[in-house]
Amino acid sequence: MLSLLRRNRGIRLVFAAQVISYLGDWFTFVALAGLVEDLTGSKFLVSLVLVAFTLPAFFTSPVAGAMADRYDRRRILIIASLGQGVAALTMLLVTDSRVWLAFVAQSLITGLGAFVRPASEAAIPNLVDNDEDLRTANSVFGSTWGIMLALGAALGGVFSQTFGRNAAFLFDAGTFVVAAGLIALVRQPMQSHSTGAESGKRIKPITDMKEAVTLARRDPIILALLSSKATFAVGAGIVSQLPILASNAFNAGDAGRGLLIGARGVGSGLGPLIAMRLVGQDMAKLLRVCGLAGLVFSFCYFGAAISPVMPLACLFIGLAHLGGGAQWTLSTYGLQVESPDHLRGRVMAGDFALVTLMLGLTSVLAGLTSDAIGVRPTITIFATAAAVASVTYLIMTKRLIELIKTRNRT
Repeated sequence: MLSLLRRNRGIRLVFAAQVISYLGDWFTFVALAGLVEDLTGSKFLVSLVLVAFTLPAFFTSPVAGAMADRYDRRRILIIASLGQGVAALTMLLVTDSRVWLAFVAQSLITGLGAFVRPASEAAIPNLVDNDEDLRTANSVFGSTWGIMLALGAALGGVFSQTFGRNAAFLFDAGTFVVAAGLIALVRQPMQSHSTGAESGKRIKPITDMKEAVTLARRDPIILALLSSKATFAVGAGIVSQLPILASNAFNAGDAGRGLLIGARGVGSGLGPLIAMRLVGQDMAKLLRVCGLAGLVFSFCYFGAAISPVMPLACLFIGLAHLGGGAQWTLSTYGLQVESPDHLRGRVMAGDFALVTLMLGLTSVLAGLTSDAIGVRPTITIFATAAAVASVTYLIMTKRLIELIKTRNRT
């Protein structure tokens, strides 16, 4: 892992940009969730904070994916990051009479983030030299999201409580500017020549995404990988309830919210490292582990729902996201391997659109349910939904997994 970062300048710069950007994201999440809860007292509106962090990407992903395949991915990353920085500054204007502005600002950040993710994920295979480095890069980038979630949420809670929420929003804006500067220093090409040759084509979001859909329909492995995140996200709206669990069940403020969200990050950081080492280059094993990871997620959230004290809840949440982090990184790696470069941006954008749609919808449902019956029963219900979705996925992919095993033996 350290060897790859040391010898590959492009990966090192993209990695550094991602680290600093993620840190700011989670500073903002903790501060924003606390601000909305304090100003409104509504569990539903707090759950909408996670919706603002996810759902807007669904609407911008069709354009973002096509742009990642047609235009300079480096330039896309720079422009989108700077736009996110401007949007983050808008949060400084939020007051009790302008709570809606917080959701608008975060929705803009998330919508622009939909341009960042497919462009960077599609670029990574072009920045590495071989399949082993690609596996290592996915382990590094996948675990970084979780590690920075853990650090960002934990530090962000303390930072927000100490220096104020506006300071957290200013910090977030600064991280986007730094990330843009780091991407500007990348000199390696982020796409193949054949991809760049399509840059003259006019973007037609629906038509362009149809090409990715056609690829998925023809390739059962790509279809299974796309389905993996979507089925996992059936219960993932549960995450929107972590700030509520901290405040309502354990009477904690921003620091407590940061602790529970940070526990999620610890699991999400370790999960990809364990999963990539376990799976190797075996696609059949990768698909099976994606399904099993969802079961780990669901069963551990059952434990979090009944935990009498915060440390035990933190333990269960961390273990749950060992599964969540593994599932996310493995499915992303599988799509990078299976998708051709000229369609990879659209495939990655489609994957992100599906999961953000499911996350957004389930977060809204979780918020409504929590308002009606309380946070602990809500977590139990959505953990059950995650378990059912994972079992269904394992059943539906069983035949495909056996076919892959047979192909590998021959």
